[in-house]
Amino acid sequence: MWKTRIIAFLFIALGVGLGLYVYQSEKTGTDPFRLGLDLRGGSYLVYKADVSEIEDGDVQSSMDSLRDVIERRINAFGVAEPNVQTESHSLGIEGTEERLVIELPGVTDLDEAVEIIGQTPLLEFKVEVAPEEQERILAEIEALQSETVTVEEDGVVDLGNRAAELTALYDQMYVNTELTGKYLEKSQLQFSQGGIQNGGGFQSQPIIGLRFNSEGAKLFEEITRANVGKTIAIYLDGQVVSAPQVNAVIAGGDAIIEGNFTLEEAKETVGRLNSGALPIPIELISTNTIGPTLGQNAVNAGIFAGIVGLILVSLVLILWYRLPGLIATIALFVYTSIMLWMFKFIPVTLTSAGIAGFIISIGIAVDANILIFERMKEEIRVGKNLHDSVTIGFKRAWASIRDSNISSIISALFLFWFGTALIKGFALTFGLGILISMFTAITVTRFVLLSLTKKNARSNKIIRFLYHSGLNK
Repeated sequence: MWKTRIIAFLFIALGVGLGLYVYQSEKTGTDPFRLGLDLRGGSYLVYKADVSEIEDGDVQSSMDSLRDVIERRINAFGVAEPNVQTESHSLGIEGTEERLVIELPGVTDLDEAVEIIGQTPLLEFKVEVAPEEQERILAEIEALQSETVTVEEDGVVDLGNRAAELTALYDQMYVNTELTGKYLEKSQLQFSQGGIQNGGGFQSQPIIGLRFNSEGAKLFEEITRANVGKTIAIYLDGQVVSAPQVNAVIAGGDAIIEGNFTLEEAKETVGRLNSGALPIPIELISTNTIGPTLGQNAVNAGIFAGIVGLILVSLVLILWYRLPGLIATIALFVYTSIMLWMFKFIPVTLTSAGIAGFIISIGIAVDANILIFERMKEEIRVGKNLHDSVTIGFKRAWASIRDSNISSIISALFLFWFGTALIKGFALTFGLGILISMFTAITVTRFVLLSLTKKNARSNKIIRFLYHSGLNK
């Protein structure tokens, strides 16, 4: 008997201790909750990734590399706790679309957020097309250049779309290779040995040195071996910055970019490449900005909803079940303390959807207690004493509680596995709440109820009255 009461006391003490820790850590700011973008404020960006040139089996690895590169870029700007995720969106019969979702908490300037991502360059290496294809493209270029141009009255030459068409034709002279910025290990500023003439002397020309990782070094060696005597075009952000001729096979994974850079341009490009060159192109398709005031309002609304919900549920339990309802309320507050502590311990990034999942799980925690109390009613009505009614009631209610909670957990797992970032926040708190509620309903409530009864004996009149007045309805 005393052992049961000690365990019941320890469970209550655990709930009180965790509750005090959560309160103090929030009050002092030593261990605050991690708030998502919708609660904290910031920028939300969605990019579409162009994976048309990537084989199906390499799409996921390329998207993972893209995510890592963007994370390095964002971290270099000092953004606190950014969230970068990849998602696949079904487009029906058109297939799927790969997307990159970026959350930048605290960055409420949308132009700044786009600049942080957009400054990351796309580095590509392309080789010449087949000779017969080159002849066709050169013929088209020659025909386009021979067309008559229009001269305006003020002497301005109207080229129309000729410049863009010529650029597109020249781009067709080269085809993509597997070697991209994905394999770049390091970039550094160098200077050419010959230099360029500057007044009466010569000035060294800035160039950019590249070093690839082991896989990139193998690709670069294979590309140079297959294109000796030809040119390899180096593209940066879709523009040709260098097209050197391959005179011999280049091993070791080192390359240079000579693009008539100024010193400042070369330094900036080196910094951008070292912070991460994009392995695949991306296109901004959606943006959203949430101000800190709106985020704080969402936090306040979530806290208010949670407190009001707990109070109303507790009142209903106590008014309907009396002492068992009071004990269920105590278990409910132990459950809340454990859940809030878990949010800090894991830690969980709380969003509006996550708070909703937590509040819904409170209802499920109460549902388990109601099933138990209704079973206890049945045992009391057939003449069982309080101790046996509690024991048998928990035993017979367990099957129903187990089955309903397992089905809810399966739903949460599917939502977390296949859902978007917003849905995953709901699924995580919802699933975690179900697991903790099973513990508090089956363990905490049971030990506290049993601590107030005696085995093979009748409890005192007050306890018996409170039990029966709540369970004999």
